[in-house]
Amino acid sequence: MKKIAIFAFAITLLATSCKKEEKTEAPVEETTEATPEVVSLKIVSDSTKVNWTAYKTTDKVAVGGSFTAISLKDTKEGETPEAVLEGASFSIPVSSVFTNNPERDEKLKQFFFSVLKDTELIGGVINFKEGKTVLTLTLNGVTQSVDVTSKFENKKFTVDGVINLEDFGAQAAVESINKACYDLHKGADGVSKTWSEVAISGSVLFE
Repeated sequence: MKKIAIFAFAITLLATSCKKEEKTEAPVEETTEATPEVVSLKIVSDSTKVNWTAYKTTDKVAVGGSFTAISLKDTKEGETPEAVLEGASFSIPVSSVFTNNPERDEKLKQFFFSVLKDTELIGGVINFKEGKTVLTLTLNGVTQSVDVTSKFENKKFTVDGVINLEDFGAQAAVESINKACYDLHKGADGVSKTWSEVAISGSVLFE
């Protein structure tokens, strides 16, 4: 009986020593890549500017000015200026015209803007179509689409273009201001001329 017990113990010991060791693997930690934060551009308050350049005399001498009040509405959230400004509307009170010459400012209000059908506001909408920047501008009760160039540098978005006042039926206003400034718009040839062509420029800052 003792021999049987010893034999059974030996068999158990042998079986235990021949058993394969079970490997335990360390749990794999799941890693997730951080999603880049989307940063929307924001327009800097009161940063919208509108400048213009008119021309006088047959030598086409430039006369620069601006508007000190511009209202920009219907902007959106976006990562680019185009996304923010698509479909945005703007209105400009003509009473805010500024040329750094009070006498000239009053003449423009009295003899140019007062002759237009809408004597208070210039309005428009900005759109981006097929890689182009387009202003839909309303002046003298006439709405026209104007292609402009645009760029975004150093957080400043700018547009530049040229309009012809004849396209807006504003020739009477051009003639009116030329008559009021007849001698001032004379060149060396003695001819008084006020051009219907006006260069326009707008800008807005982002943060």
